Amino acid sequence: MAKKIDYKRRPMPKQAPFERVKNFDEVALGYTEELARQEASRCLGCKKPLCVEGCPVGIDIPGFVECIVECRFAAGIKRIKEANALPAVCGRVCPQEDQCEKVCVLSKKGDPVSIGRLERFLADWEAASGHVEAPTKAPPTGKRVAVVGAGPAGITVASDLALLGHDVLIYEALHEAGGVLTYGIPEFRLPKAIVNREVEYVRGLGVELRTDYIVGKTKTLDKLLEEFDAVFVGAGAGLPWFLDIPGESLNGVYSANEYLTRCNLMKGFRFPEYDTPMKRPSRVAVVGGGNVAMDAARTSLRLGADEVHIVYRRSRIELPARLEEVENAEEEGVIFDFLTLPVRYIGDEHGWLKEMECLKMELGEPDDSGRRRPVPIEGSEFRLRIDAAVCAIGNSPNPLIPITTPGLEVGRSGNIVADEETGRTSRAAVWAGGDVVTGAATVISAMGAARIAARDMHAHLSKKS
Repeated sequence: MAKKIDYKRRPMPKQAPFERVKNFDEVALGYTEELARQEASRCLGCKKPLCVEGCPVGIDIPGFVECIVECRFAAGIKRIKEANALPAVCGRVCPQEDQCEKVCVLSKKGDPVSIGRLERFLADWEAASGHVEAPTKAPPTGKRVAVVGAGPAGITVASDLALLGHDVLIYEALHEAGGVLTYGIPEFRLPKAIVNREVEYVRGLGVELRTDYIVGKTKTLDKLLEEFDAVFVGAGAGLPWFLDIPGESLNGVYSANEYLTRCNLMKGFRFPEYDTPMKRPSRVAVVGGGNVAMDAARTSLRLGADEVHIVYRRSRIELPARLEEVENAEEEGVIFDFLTLPVRYIGDEHGWLKEMECLKMELGEPDDSGRRRPVPIEGSEFRLRIDAAVCAIGNSPNPLIPITTPGLEVGRSGNIVADEETGRTSRAAVWAGGDVVTGAATVISAMGAARIAARDMHAHLSKKS
């Protein structure tokens, strides 16, 4: 008898909007065992699973989903960890709707299988069970690898290489590991206890972590190459972009990096328990339309703002943020000012921001990104009364490593140039991946690039043996 096809996914329980805007607790509550099995049962078990092809790290998705159906949860999480060292993270923040779920056969007539939510379920089940089983490690090779940056790319390459038997040391500039997972993504979307749990798992594989260590300043890349057989650079993209408009030096104008770092990494939302004071503005404008913009806007509400605007120069259709995050922001009361471009910040006599002058826009012909180009409407100037503005329009890599590493090729935006097929840079024995190569992108794309680099690094180190 043919299996009855279920086209409707099981919704994820979450906090009600009027409750969650008052706290920094996680919004999405996760699947129960019953919901997880119901959702997993929707999988068709395709002979040619397109979902695996759509996953940047190549997880055996049908395999772990089948394990959920059969209540073999330990086997399911073990299968995920063969390809992904950060399942609890990816299950929460990976844009599955544009990758594995996008190509799910069910999506042709209904909802795709909720692959990310099922991945999260298994990761959370493992944590709750208290029994964490690591994949089998290969015998020691005697080769030493330095990894620069403890973000998604660095953690992934370190995990893969450790499992292959190499001795790995991660150097992290900040006082905590996790990179953007720790300083950028808010607690209500990704609790830091979960990031710490994933990092500890990787350390349990034998990876050493050294924090408060700035490669390029504390020690150069060339010095590392004297001590290690190979180096991977996964330093991320932490240099914020600004609009370059009048008034950006006013008090109350922030980059999203500063705003979110103070709140997340430095625990500003728990002041005075943590000694990081945060200004709590009443009217906030967040410039940009990506996930970082949504994070900043929703953080502002939780810090007590009366009114928060997302100011975006295109329409809702062009928003680059995940639909889930846009919907959450709308439910919580964030106001979206579409087709709006800031042109000037205006301050008071004490140098504090009080207004933002904007232009209304209309969409013209498509630009290089394929999206219709926003064009200013003449005479449409207006002012928005605000006391804080957060600029969330993108980031570039920090130039410290390139300027202290002769012969390391960089692109026009300051990104390290690396081969897409191998991760190799212009310097021998140096690989790179993640945001330091591509500019700000997704967690899972950084992890995918890291896995590619890890495979090539292992081949190189094996030849060297």
